[in-house]
Amino acid sequence: MTHAADNRTTTGSLKDSPAVKAAKTAVAAAPAARAALGLAGIVQAAFAFLAFWDLAHRDSRQVTGPKPLWIPVILVNWIGPAAYFLFGIKR
Repeated sequence: MTHAADNRTTTGSLKDSPAVKAAKTAVAAAPAARAALGLAGIVQAAFAFLAFWDLAHRDSRQVTGPKPLWIPVILVNWIGPAAYFLFGIKR
């Protein structure tokens, strides 16, 4: 009894795979797109840093819920710091 996987050839299969093509496309991305992604990453990191800084320096009575709860929340990209600034600070 033979399986379909036993009958396939491996010659050239890796070279033509969609994953390899996607990787080549990502590497060959336009410099402007790469710069925009880099800038977005820097802004996201700064946003998270500011949320952590604010959490560390804010009195616990001014924070909704326990302060340690907000640490993993802030680690969620974009959504975490925004949630902290919108819902974590008592106004």
